[in-house]
Amino acid sequence: MADMGEEGRSTGRTVADRLWTSRWLLAAGIITIVAVYVFADVSAYVLLPALAMLFGAAMLPSGIRRQSAARAAAIEASGLQRLSGEYLAAAVADPLIIFDRTATIVHANAAAFAAFGGIAPGLSLSLKFRAPEMQALLDSILSGTVASDAVDYTEKLPVERAYRVSASSVGHGTDLYVLVFKDQSEARRIDRMRADFIANASHELRTPLASIAGFIETLRGPARNDPAAREQFLQIMQNQTGRMARLIDDLLSLSRLEMKPYLKPGTEVDLRQTIESVIDSLGPMARDNGVAIEREFAEGPINVPGDRDELFQVFENLLENACKYGQSGGRVVVSMARGGDRSEPGIDVTIRDFGPGIPEEHIPRITERFYRADVETSRTQKGTGLGLSIVKHILTRHNARLTIKSEVGKGAAFSVHLPAR
Repeated sequence: MADMGEEGRSTGRTVADRLWTSRWLLAAGIITIVAVYVFADVSAYVLLPALAMLFGAAMLPSGIRRQSAARAAAIEASGLQRLSGEYLAAAVADPLIIFDRTATIVHANAAAFAAFGGIAPGLSLSLKFRAPEMQALLDSILSGTVASDAVDYTEKLPVERAYRVSASSVGHGTDLYVLVFKDQSEARRIDRMRADFIANASHELRTPLASIAGFIETLRGPARNDPAAREQFLQIMQNQTGRMARLIDDLLSLSRLEMKPYLKPGTEVDLRQTIESVIDSLGPMARDNGVAIEREFAEGPINVPGDRDELFQVFENLLENACKYGQSGGRVVVSMARGGDRSEPGIDVTIRDFGPGIPEEHIPRITERFYRADVETSRTQKGTGLGLSIVKHILTRHNARLTIKSEVGKGAAFSVHLPAR
């Protein structure tokens, strides 16, 4: 009733303001017409119709505005009458549950059924959500302590999901309340990845920095006048600075890839020529490692949509890894063939080595940043732990995928599946 009274007073003030404005306009018009009548000697027969028209014009906007406001209110009322709580709940993409004063579920939308399952009208929320934070949230809302509140809640099964749960009353005097679950799982995962990335990057940079600082201190002290030790230490320091430079280059490359949007098709790349260029550029390194690179290419032109520089980087990383970590096998086979079907034609490029292989438990995580199946071997081969992560990001931009197959003692095969369109 208080709201109705306030609304009435507001409407009364609006009408009074409009009338006051109309009076001022009418008075100004009357003064103008009378002045013309007096000084220009106009007939009274002209004066009276002019005053009538002025009065109507002064009152017309107010009348039109009142009619428009009434029509808008009628349209709004008729539209809201057709709505129901069920329709509104269904329109919400997040899980939403409506419950009463006894914490009994009255309605749940489809997103709530998909997220939690086993939810039906008549079920007690206190039995469905037993976590202490959810119990405290329900108690605070139902007791009337607060009109709305929010807590963080984690659902453990079937998979762990993190939610920000908001609770509030519905309307006035309805004795109904609503819970809305905002999924925060992806944001939490990204936050953890960012924290892990910073920690790993700091660790990777701190190690060579500590080594360089130690050798500088030695060169300025005990090894000041030892030419042999000085040459050895300077060589180690140069290797460590090179390691830091490679790491920073890979970090910058990864950052640039993450900031780029998904690649739009349009530019075609000659895949055969790109891979031939990669093999030629890595030929000296392969010979130094005692590895022979073999080709098994399909006949005819092989073109794919994409960015040549980025695809060059993909196959350079994969072939370099095969030559470094599979050098004990003595050879690396680079094969390229047409795959897929007529509806989704594609090109499959496989780089296979015959080295020690990768243990099966490492394969799901090998494309993560800084993850290494063998830390010592990776550092010996001057790896940064970011190469396969860069490969994964580039292939994602190209709507492509990477498949890894390996067997310990028999080598590993990295297959890139690129769409032909």
